[in-house]
Amino acid sequence: MSRGRSTASYDESDVRVRPGKSTRPRTKTRPQHIDAEAAMVVSVDRGRWGCVLDGDPHRRIVAMRARELGRTPIVVGDQVDVVGDLSGKPDTLARIVRVAERRTVLRRTADDTDPFERVVVGNAEQLFIVVALADPPPRTGFVERAMVAAYVGGLQPILCLTKHDLAADSEFASAFDDLALTIVYGGIDDPSDPVIDLLTDRLTALIGHSGVGKSTLVNRLVPDADRAVGEVSGVGKGKHTSTQSVALPLPGGGWVVDTPGVRSFGLAHITPDDVIAAFSDLAEAIEDCPRGCTHLGPPADPECALDLLPGKERRIAAIRLLLVALNSNDPW
Repeated sequence: MSRGRSTASYDESDVRVRPGKSTRPRTKTRPQHIDAEAAMVVSVDRGRWGCVLDGDPHRRIVAMRARELGRTPIVVGDQVDVVGDLSGKPDTLARIVRVAERRTVLRRTADDTDPFERVVVGNAEQLFIVVALADPPPRTGFVERAMVAAYVGGLQPILCLTKHDLAADSEFASAFDDLALTIVYGGIDDPSDPVIDLLTDRLTALIGHSGVGKSTLVNRLVPDADRAVGEVSGVGKGKHTSTQSVALPLPGGGWVVDTPGVRSFGLAHITPDDVIAAFSDLAEAIEDCPRGCTHLGPPADPECALDLLPGKERRIAAIRLLLVALNSNDPW
């Protein structure tokens, strides 16, 4: 009886290789998408991004994030490149394949101890800080904190006061006289032309506490916006009437980004050096400050180099008001 072959008699000709499930070679090379079209993100909703092609509000599409972008954050105002079905027809879906570097960015944190910063809007040129003169009562700290976020992010802050009819004799605006802050009235009884002049042909983000009349202002500026409005609760805090940020086209050109009403405005991601660095005429001076200087001046910082700059005393004093708000640990 013959026995089986010995293992020593096997060679490479006896090897049988099972074919794989696919013969296509794997590669990390990604397509260049040279045919991608430019678009601006105008809305975000559960993994789908509303975009307008070439900034045209009449060329709207819905897109998903391409796999190669991973978990790259994409927010309203971002400039992106898109491919796929760009017809904008119902049930069609394009893909976002690139996100351009942001020129400006508005960030905040939930409070001053939260290490996680949230990007609110990308590429906005202006920040409209909407504040009611009454119901709910205004807070200077919130305005100053929003200004800090604007300056550090590269936006121009503008204070928009509403409900002037409820507090016509309010001196709230005078608190910002030395900050060279543009102030405009945008209440329902105020003429809209001054506001429109500031917004036309620009991308502007609107922020404010719930119930200050922000969505009412948007509905006046964009008649078909149909943004929800609500009453102020009995505790002086408004209802959250806007739940998602959305960019809306202005009839005369430009965009406004209506953001959800904020309960607090944390600045955990910002340092005093960041604030001073936003002002080109002061940024170089702080290089001579001692380590750990908060730039508040005497008695906290008796050796702050800002105090050695001639002719800028009022400007420095105004900016120090922002630093006080930054160090207040009050996210309101």
